[in-house]
Amino acid sequence: MTLFSIAPAAAQDAAVPAQTATDATVGQAADETTESGDIFVTATRRAERIQDVPISVSAFQQQELTEKGIVGFEGIARETPGVVLNRPTQNFNNFTARGIATNGYNANLQSSVAVYIDELPVSTIGNTTVVDPNLFDVERVEFLRGPQGTLFGSGSLSGAMRILTKSPDLNHFDTSALIDIGLTGRDSLRQRYNVMVNVPIIDDKLAIRAVGFYRHEEGYLDNVGTGVRNSNTLVNAGGRVALLWKPTDRLSIKLLGSYEDSDPKDSSLTSPSLGREKRISDQPDRFTGKQLIANATIDYEFDFARLTSSSTFSDFDQRFWLDLAGTFPQGAFPGSPIAFGLDANAYDKVFVQETRLVSTLDGPLQFTLGGFYLNRRRDTDFFYRSSDSFLAARGLTGLPDQYYQKQYTYQKNEELAAFGELTYRFSDRFWVTGGMRYGRISAQGFTEAGGYLAMATYPEYGVDLNYLQLALGDGRNLAFNRFPAYEAVTGVKAKGQKPQWKASASYKPTETVTTYATFSTGFRAPIVNAFAGRASVVDQNDIIIPDGASSDRLESYEIGAKGRWLDGRVTINLAAYLIDWSNIQAQANRVSDSVQFATNIGAARSKGFEVEMGIIPATDVFIGFNAAYNDSKITSLTAEEAAISGAVLGHRLSAPRLQGAMYTSIGFDLGESSKGTFAVNAQYVGSYNSSFPNTPGNPNLRLSTFGQTDEYVNVNLNLGVKRGAWTGQLYVENVFDDHSITYIHPEAFLVSRFGTLRPRTVGIRLGYGI
Repeated sequence: MTLFSIAPAAAQDAAVPAQTATDATVGQAADETTESGDIFVTATRRAERIQDVPISVSAFQQQELTEKGIVGFEGIARETPGVVLNRPTQNFNNFTARGIATNGYNANLQSSVAVYIDELPVSTIGNTTVVDPNLFDVERVEFLRGPQGTLFGSGSLSGAMRILTKSPDLNHFDTSALIDIGLTGRDSLRQRYNVMVNVPIIDDKLAIRAVGFYRHEEGYLDNVGTGVRNSNTLVNAGGRVALLWKPTDRLSIKLLGSYEDSDPKDSSLTSPSLGREKRISDQPDRFTGKQLIANATIDYEFDFARLTSSSTFSDFDQRFWLDLAGTFPQGAFPGSPIAFGLDANAYDKVFVQETRLVSTLDGPLQFTLGGFYLNRRRDTDFFYRSSDSFLAARGLTGLPDQYYQKQYTYQKNEELAAFGELTYRFSDRFWVTGGMRYGRISAQGFTEAGGYLAMATYPEYGVDLNYLQLALGDGRNLAFNRFPAYEAVTGVKAKGQKPQWKASASYKPTETVTTYATFSTGFRAPIVNAFAGRASVVDQNDIIIPDGASSDRLESYEIGAKGRWLDGRVTINLAAYLIDWSNIQAQANRVSDSVQFATNIGAARSKGFEVEMGIIPATDVFIGFNAAYNDSKITSLTAEEAAISGAVLGHRLSAPRLQGAMYTSIGFDLGESSKGTFAVNAQYVGSYNSSFPNTPGNPNLRLSTFGQTDEYVNVNLNLGVKRGAWTGQLYVENVFDDHSITYIHPEAFLVSRFGTLRPRTVGIRLGYGI
């Protein structure tokens, strides 16, 4: 977490005035530290000192990311107070901020934390992969805690994370590179390669910047079901190219294209009962993603404001393949366990247009006005599978392949919103801000004609049975002879429209202290259940899947103070909050077949505080500390809501009560032109509930998969040297080889349900131009 510069003397010569800089220009200078160590962020869509922004925000710059070995979401979460990353495996990322989570999986639900890559929101509906983007050559990563709906839309219920990539430098040729080679355990080699080239084509007018990366990280889990050692290997490759053209002092045009192909070969969820670092599935569980992003951003500087138009197109192909054998364990039915899995392929096409007008006035009044439009179509192919070996063992024939059911669906989501914020400064020490966003959101699901559900005639009873009925009944030596196709179905169109509000007052009692009080609201888009109207194929008397869930609502009250003393050698940020969350969107499961669906339940309250601190006690010595306390519980619940969700009144939500991190670095001279650094980085995360405690649909039965994650401390060591543009680091991650459980999957269909810390990893990083 960057509170101020570790080495202020190496900072830039000048700050960027807050009234003139926006997202389009901070890439050049605004996020850099000034001589006094100030950090500029664009959390309010204009560049402001992080100490003056009336919200809780943590900022990470490229140098800090590199020094701490942060390459993706996981490291950001561990360094941000009040934030947890629920990560079953690579490409399956779900943030929780300030306790706003019913479980760590978020199946079928919109994420409560919006994740942006530049102007594109990449967080989406649960049950899909979210590519863990490469964090090399970024200007800054910002994590905004609390509702950010005014400026960042319906998905930012409890916060927003922004990854801001670097823009081309119009005046200087530049290169940088970073190589990271590590060894996890005894035989898992981790390789990471990154390179950047910046080329000015016409000085002050035109430049191009290109980034490429490749990761090959051998796995550390053995899959005893597939027989593959180190099965959870990751292969990740991609890059981006940005072109910046500035034909006049007022006009700039930036074109950006990026591509990332993230291909984990198996899940990283484990089964501790099988032994350390073991998992089981009949086939590899795959959560892969290929994402293409194209963006055009145009900025024009008027005399009174800057106009920004950003148009983004994204094409995202993903696989969500997993073994569902845990749904029917041994003894659950006469024929169980059986081969049962889902191979779902999804294809997203997203278009986002945002236009903003941000004032650059000299007077006390500043404003931000904008419009936002999002159109997403997701096609999802659901292929339910048996296995060739199981079919042969039972003598079940007639299927064209291992799939007994194929269904083709798609969903359309649309959001149109107008937003604005107005700030008035009564003096240099007191100002107020008010904001509103009014959006119209819709979601609709469709089933395409085609596909099939394989049926076999059971001679003893003269009825047609599907695969699950046949297999669970221990049926044998039968042929599937009917393949009725699905008819086209148009689902109910879910709509939502409501305003989101923000009001804050800021006061500076001294030049070095800023205090604030903020009220803000948030909500999530309505949810359409993919299998709305479908009956259970196992028990026809079980409930019919409902259409979906309506929007939830959140109201947040926050007070905070940010102070800097002793010429920036001491920085302390404090925040306390109270959040009321009502009409909660929650995940439910049908009892007979574990089909997931979204519904709404009562209300919850979350309250807590956060502290961030940085101290420079002596030259070349830095101590950073952050901590968070959270108490979030269900406060309102009807008997019907408890029955369908498994929730219990007074139950703690899925967030740790306590968490924190400490970073200490000590610099020392290694001759006239070299500098050494020794750093220790430790993160503490308390235990928390994996889900609601009772079985959805059967509230008198304790949920078999309910549990609590482990309380753990993760410690990393780093010994680095810097000589000119070159850097080198020897590091140890997870020094004590802690194997704590950091995630528990809340549903029974996965046999391997536990996420753990990556085992001890020892390595070396070599960098140039970082």
